[in-house]
Amino acid sequence: MTKSSNEAANASKSCFLADESEQVALAGTVARHLKTSFVMLLKGDLGAGKTTFARGFIQASGFDGVVKSPTYTLVEPYPISNDRMCYHFDLYRLADPEELEFTGARDYFNENDVCLVEWPEKAEGFLPPADWVCEFSYHDSGRNLRILAQSDKGRELMLQVFSYGQI
Repeated sequence: MTKSSNEAANASKSCFLADESEQVALAGTVARHLKTSFVMLLKGDLGAGKTTFARGFIQASGFDGVVKSPTYTLVEPYPISNDRMCYHFDLYRLADPEELEFTGARDYFNENDVCLVEWPEKAEGFLPPADWVCEFSYHDSGRNLRILAQSDKGRELMLQVFSYGQI
């Protein structure tokens, strides 16, 4: 995994992930540093690595069971460390953002829990502001990931994750 030359204090960071193990490792590093509520939007084409990253994050956050893709259920809840929940959304099959309203999803975005949202563009206007927007894209020999920190919590986490040679 290689870092971009941007300083960690910037609001965005790009990195190259050579394979699935590097995606999982980065997700684990993020999970180990995240101790608060957080909204992370995961964007990218089918197969770009969103679910792999989410699975790595959830497992590194303390969940030791099987992490399922919520493609058909829209959201899967996972108990993670520090008495928090991680809600993993996959909105690919969402026809209308109002469908989320009927699931009670607004309650999942709170001051304690973590929400990982795949295909957030399907719920424009419904989702709260993100702390991070993660944009996954294909590269000839792996994946590129661009992270945009959009809150103070997001910028603080970026500093923690990408400082001191941790990645």
